[in-house]
Amino acid sequence: MGKIHRSGREGRWLAIARLLLPMGWVLAAVGYYGPWIAHPTVALTLSGVDLGEFVKFLPGVLDGSLPMVRQLFYLPPLAVVASVALLIGSRRLSYPWPLRVLALLLAVPVSLQLLPPAWSPSSLITAEFRLQVIALGICWLLLAGFGLWGRLPGWITASLSVLLSLAAVTLSSWQFLEVKPAIDQAYGSQRALAPVGWGFFLCLVGLLLVAAGSVLLGLQDRAPRVS
Repeated sequence: MGKIHRSGREGRWLAIARLLLPMGWVLAAVGYYGPWIAHPTVALTLSGVDLGEFVKFLPGVLDGSLPMVRQLFYLPPLAVVASVALLIGSRRLSYPWPLRVLALLLAVPVSLQLLPPAWSPSSLITAEFRLQVIALGICWLLLAGFGLWGRLPGWITASLSVLLSLAAVTLSSWQFLEVKPAIDQAYGSQRALAPVGWGFFLCLVGLLLVAAGSVLLGLQDRAPRVS
C-alpha cells in the first residue's frame, strides 16, 4: 500500500514538472520580448531584447564609471533555449512529438535574440560580439542534439537547466537593477518616469518556473523506482 501511495505521489510531481516547464519557457520568452522599461513614451520603452545594446550608450558605461557586463542581458534567452534542448526530449517527461517539434521550432527565433539587432557577417567576428556568437552556436548544437540529451539521466540535464535558469534570474536582474538609475538619469529625470515593466517580472517568473520544474524532474529521476 505504501509503495502504491509513493508511486502515485511521484507521478503527480512528475506531472507538475511536465506542466511547469513548457509554461516557464513560454512566460520567460514572452517576458523577454515584453517591456523591461515601461516609459510613458512608447519610443522610450525598452524590452529585454533591447537592453543588451542600449546600455552600451549610457554615459556612465561610456566613461567607465558604471561597471557593466552587457552580455548578462542575454542570459534569459540562452537559459530558455538550453533548457528546451536539454529537457524536451526527456524520456521521463515523455512529451508528445507535436509539442517537441513546436518547442524546438520556437526555440530557434528565441536563440536569435543573442545576436545584435543590426549585424553583418564581418561584425559577428569582432571581439564585441564574439561571445554572443559562441553562445548562439552552443544553443544550436544543443537543439540539434535534443534526442541525445533525452537519453541522459534526467537528473543531469535537469541540474543544468536549474543552474542556467537561476543564473539568468540572478545575474540579469542584478545587472538590470544596477543600470536602472543610469537609465532614469539618461531619460532626464530623477523621478520614476521609467518604471520597471511587466516583461521583466514575467521573464523572472518564467525562469523560476523552469527552475522549479527542473528541480522536480531531477528529484523524481534520482528517487528509487518502485517495482
